[in-house]
Amino acid sequence: MRFATCGLFHEANTFSPLRADRRMFERGGVTRGEEIVEEYADSSTALGGYFSAAERLGVELEPILFAFVTPAGPVTEDAFEWLLGEMLAELEARGPWDGVLLNIHGAAVAEHVLDADGEIAARVRQVVGPDVPVGAALDMHANISQRLVDALTVTLVYETNPHVDVREQGVRCAELIAAAARGEIRPRQALVQLPLVVNIARQDTREQPMAALVARARELGDRPGMLSVRVSEGFPYADVPHMGMSCVAIHDGDEVEAGVAAQELAGYVWKHRAELQARERTVEEALDLAVGEPTGPVVLLDVGDNIGGGAPGDSTVILDAALRRGAPPLVQTLWDPDAARQCIEAGEGAEVHLRVGAKHVHSAGRPVPVHGTVRTVSDGRFEEPTATHGGFRFFDQGPTAVLDTVDGHTLVIGSKAVMNSSLQQLLSVGVDPARYHIVVAKGVNSPRAAYGAIARLMLVVDTDGVTAMNLDRFTYRHRRKPLYPFEAAEFPE
Repeated sequence: MRFATCGLFHEANTFSPLRADRRMFERGGVTRGEEIVEEYADSSTALGGYFSAAERLGVELEPILFAFVTPAGPVTEDAFEWLLGEMLAELEARGPWDGVLLNIHGAAVAEHVLDADGEIAARVRQVVGPDVPVGAALDMHANISQRLVDALTVTLVYETNPHVDVREQGVRCAELIAAAARGEIRPRQALVQLPLVVNIARQDTREQPMAALVARARELGDRPGMLSVRVSEGFPYADVPHMGMSCVAIHDGDEVEAGVAAQELAGYVWKHRAELQARERTVEEALDLAVGEPTGPVVLLDVGDNIGGGAPGDSTVILDAALRRGAPPLVQTLWDPDAARQCIEAGEGAEVHLRVGAKHVHSAGRPVPVHGTVRTVSDGRFEEPTATHGGFRFFDQGPTAVLDTVDGHTLVIGSKAVMNSSLQQLLSVGVDPARYHIVVAKGVNSPRAAYGAIARLMLVVDTDGVTAMNLDRFTYRHRRKPLYPFEAAEFPE
């Protein structure tokens, strides 16, 4: 059999003014053909799972185009139509296909299309026709629409957050699409969209209540004839009508049974709706606890500057507070191309005076004056060999400098925003985070798989920014109403 794989993988924060435009994608965000194999075949991503399963199953898997950039605002119309247009043209020209494996996120938004993932899947379906099985392994933050499920034959969702099972889900998706293509199964899907938003600080699947919800989904998935039952947490920073939690079930041949399982899981999720909400510590409260710990590292999860959720990665809110109170040694990354350039031009060993961070309209905090010595300069490229959050293997944070300040802190200043999901981000430039009392990680769930291994204590910090955990800070224009916890809502029977 001959399958195609392609996709536009983007998590869009509609509250960010930084659009994912053509220039952003052209700067290393698009791979084609064999480039996809080289970049992703040995990774722990869904694409890695697709390639691995295809080889084992004897399926010829042809990579077409894959586009990915670090989460930002919506994709511009120009970029979306350019990427999707090329993808569809190649898909049509090189067909017919026995199956298609899409690599999409589930929380993509374009300027002109609120349901960007549904649009991608629907247009792919138009090209390949109604009988070719099409599958996707979606991120657990997917806002899943009925249009998306209708266009797909198999809709899987990651089962872990931090996302360390991505390759595994890619393998499972490829197996199901191959079985469908051979006529061995007849997947029938059901979607239940809950009028419910889960707070970003309650999404770790190793903690309650998410651990129980995932376990219940697996129990339902073990019923005779069931192919998959999954819960999606949704992405609350994408202001779209289909924002929120959802449940997807797939049965072999019986749509009614799929619907029963999806509805049963949704009812179980609904019972836990209050536990899925959260209020966390302020910056000062978190620093009080961190300073009070006899040893570190104490990892402060900077929720409002969550790079993996579309924040810029240049907030100085925690850094500023730590400097003002004379906190013990701290290390963190900062996205600041200008400061990185100044350090690199000064050179290793040079003493510099800079104002770092918070230089953009969507930044939190203010530029902070620092005085220190440039320890190291680097091209910013590093590799993560293990299955960390998202499964990515190769990273590029652009020209990077390590600055040791006279206050005893260390700043890893990069030219591109990269999620704090790998310890190699610091280790590759000679910085050992385990030697610091405080580590500031830009995120809430994505850093946990990496930093949990060294942390004495991890604290969620309710900071300002375009990924702030208190959703009352945002003005929604497109979401459904009623939607808990914004309004009282009833469970959909």
